[in-house]
Amino acid sequence: MKISVKSDEYEIIYELNDSPAAEELYNQLPLTTEVEPFSNNEMTFYPEKLSTEDTPLSGGEPGSLSYYEPWGDVVMFYAPCAPNSSLYELGTVVSGEEFIENLSGTITVSSYEE
Repeated sequence: MKISVKSDEYEIIYELNDSPAAEELYNQLPLTTEVEPFSNNEMTFYPEKLSTEDTPLSGGEPGSLSYYEPWGDVVMFYAPCAPNSSLYELGTVVSGEEFIENLSGTITVSSYEE
């Protein structure tokens, strides 16, 4: 499963893992939402709540797509983050990693077919 995160200017492609949380996110698509910067290493958006059962923890690596359970946001890392027990891995970037930190405003998250 691959997804596209697209703004007016940029597109980032992620390959999702086989976790239940990643599948739940995929099943919510397409999703049009606001992207929000957080700290100095990530951009976030809010889908409907995802189940984290049987979903691996994220190491917070640049290029990872993660889900922070306490706040219910999907996190796109462009710089490292310290791993923690509430951060779950959804997938990794395939292309466009250099654009993550430039996202702003409204984005469309949709399934991606090559």
